[in-house]
Amino acid sequence: MRSSLLPTGRAARAAVAVTGVLALTALSACADHSSGSDAAGTGGKVKIMVGGLDKVIYLPAMLTQRLGYFKDEGVDVQLLTESAGVQAETALVSGDVQGTVGFYDHTLDLQAKGKQVESVVQLAQAPGEVEVVSKQAAAGLKGPGDFKGKKLGVTGLGSSTDFLTKYLAVHGGVRTSEFTPVAVGAGQTFVSALQQGSIQGGMTTEPTVSTLLDKKAASVLVDMRTPDGSRSALGGLYPSSSLYMNTAWVNGHKDTVHRLARAFVRTLRWMSTHTPEEIAAKMPADYQQGGGPKLYAQAIKNSLPMFTTDGVMPPEGPMTVKHVLTTFDPNLQNVDVDIQKTYTTEFVKDPVASSS
Repeated sequence: MRSSLLPTGRAARAAVAVTGVLALTALSACADHSSGSDAAGTGGKVKIMVGGLDKVIYLPAMLTQRLGYFKDEGVDVQLLTESAGVQAETALVSGDVQGTVGFYDHTLDLQAKGKQVESVVQLAQAPGEVEVVSKQAAAGLKGPGDFKGKKLGVTGLGSSTDFLTKYLAVHGGVRTSEFTPVAVGAGQTFVSALQQGSIQGGMTTEPTVSTLLDKKAASVLVDMRTPDGSRSALGGLYPSSSLYMNTAWVNGHKDTVHRLARAFVRTLRWMSTHTPEEIAAKMPADYQQGGGPKLYAQAIKNSLPMFTTDGVMPPEGPMTVKHVLTTFDPNLQNVDVDIQKTYTTEFVKDPVASSS
């Protein structure tokens, strides 16, 4: 079953691992700190929650698993999946997992709420998100300035799609109280909501975007799949997909984090030297969301420019994210967030730890 169709909530969380699908159970604080052992020759066991394993924006997570790079680094990684980034964030904060592959903007939001997490590998420099409008609503919805009175789909309330939709609205002159965000997930649930008229538009990612365009069920309003698209819509690069972890856990398991970083950076470099078709061939067939291999490869091609090749945070990126979030988020408007504590380049820049 695709992650976009999975029920949400901790009780229904699906765990995708090398050995199969596991039932996720809550970990005690003691168990959390014992996971990811830094014993010589092994990085231990690490659980990583992904905000939608079948989304192209998070493709490096499963691709790293499929290429065997976690295994090469001696880390036993279990990849878990949630339908939205906000639920993946919750799993990290609650101690169910040691890491999250989700949007970097959650690190700022969490710091404003008193939680210290940091991006240790920056996978992407643009959101990879697209604001679409249904065929039926296109005449009255031509841009963010027309959001007023509309129902707009997001993966989940409090998710990065929710954040970005609110920014586009405010930047377009529409207050966040003047439109209705609707949590519709991604994939087929998003497609169905749009086709049935439950929402007039919404923000989603590949391969859902390519599926909608192929069906001629929607058109693009705002395209943020590339760095240029990010600059046009948000005023700069917007670092998005990342591996972020609790800072305290990172400080106590640096060898394990180095191993994870090397694996992810190796994947990013592999992606930069292979074709979309070659990348698609490495991924599970059901990630195509019914669109077939050709459409899936096209979805990957559309999104490849968003990814970094070295896992390093783009220097101007964090301030763009802060600007976007403070436009509408009262928590960040009233708190002085320390940007330097929301990410680190230690694990991707350290020459001793860099991959050969």
